[in-house]
Amino acid sequence: MEHPGSMAAPVSDTIGAEIYALAARLYPICRSITGDGVRETLSILSETVPLERHEVATGTPAFDWTIPREWSIRSATIRDSAGRPVVDFADHNLHVLNYSIPFRGTLKLAELKQHIHTLPDQPNLIPYRTSYYAENWGFCMAHNRLAALPDGDYEVEIDAELRDGSLSYGEYLHRGETDREFLLSAHICHPSLANDNCSGLALLACLAARLRERKTRYSYRFLFAPGTIGSLAWLSRNEDVTERIDHGLVVSCVGDGGGPTYKRSRRSNAFIDRAMAHVLAHQTAPPKLLDFSPYGYDERQFCSPGFNLPVGLFQRSAFGTFPEYHTSADNLDFIGPEHLGLSYRIISSAIEIVEGDWTPLSLSPKGEPQLGRRGLYAALGGDKSTGLSAMSLLWVLNLADGHHSLLTMAERSGLTFAELAAAAELLRSNGLLADAATPPRS
Repeated sequence: MEHPGSMAAPVSDTIGAEIYALAARLYPICRSITGDGVRETLSILSETVPLERHEVATGTPAFDWTIPREWSIRSATIRDSAGRPVVDFADHNLHVLNYSIPFRGTLKLAELKQHIHTLPDQPNLIPYRTSYYAENWGFCMAHNRLAALPDGDYEVEIDAELRDGSLSYGEYLHRGETDREFLLSAHICHPSLANDNCSGLALLACLAARLRERKTRYSYRFLFAPGTIGSLAWLSRNEDVTERIDHGLVVSCVGDGGGPTYKRSRRSNAFIDRAMAHVLAHQTAPPKLLDFSPYGYDERQFCSPGFNLPVGLFQRSAFGTFPEYHTSADNLDFIGPEHLGLSYRIISSAIEIVEGDWTPLSLSPKGEPQLGRRGLYAALGGDKSTGLSAMSLLWVLNLADGHHSLLTMAERSGLTFAELAAAAELLRSNGLLADAATPPRS
């Protein structure tokens, strides 16, 4: 019998296309760590899953940090002496230094270059740069275009504003049979970067929508918050909630064809670390399993020593390792529905393990029980119609000593969790196994 919270049900072939379509809607929006771009993004995500919206006022402390002023931008241009636009924010969100202060003036090219960011090694791409906590103004552009500019005067205007406002984040809680939680988090602050992180936002929204239709053992909390300051704001307001988190994943860069990559939690051998390692070990492409380091995304906040939550990071290509990272090449052509669909299935498989793990106890432990008289001989004999292998039944029977969970059996046997779970359920339904946590009365 399938656990009511299992994610083992077949996933529609359209899920990758659904995630891609949502990511494509999010891609054009100019987001930052605060502002209307984040709110617009939350509104779009709320069409897929109902989000509880939160606004945290400028000046609010978040441990050692403080919620900054809210940033908004209306336009930004550089024009040459003839009034022709050299750079226009309307053409690409990455053209302006994110969180740039307002500026208006006429500058010589040499002075202007001090405020322009380029990528000399990738001369046709626009870089993504930010200045959240230091007041600067600036632009980003392709290095080739900058190199082609003639000397002269340039009119610069950045119509932006920094004012007291608030930081926005959204969350959705799917309540399960218990209040023990699985946290899934994606950063919402990056503008027009498809893989980092429209892909993560869209995937988690679609996953949350699917979970709404299921009865689950665990409760699942989905958090869509700006990187670093957003997770710190959430943690500072939810310390009581963190005591209920048993598993967690930060999700980003899940739309490209690289990897898959998993970065372990600070605990290094938490259940989610083992579950993800097991799922990835059975993928076609060899996975990259990374030890925890205090550099990356919001896993470093959840895994800070004051919390030390069991939260890992799942990606396809790891951040900073692919040439499109934080450039204009991280566009909708860089991600694909097939990659998003596989990422969805990987996370769903980990959820299946979290939901379905239990510790079998053999009720006939002295020697192998006779399977033929119970109608199980065909399965042991290799009847493929059962969906089981002889080895899955034998491994479960042998390790069902009340000390090996299904995940432990999968790790030891090399078989998939799903196969062992199916074998264990068949054996239990035939009176050969009990749950070690609640064995039957004699």
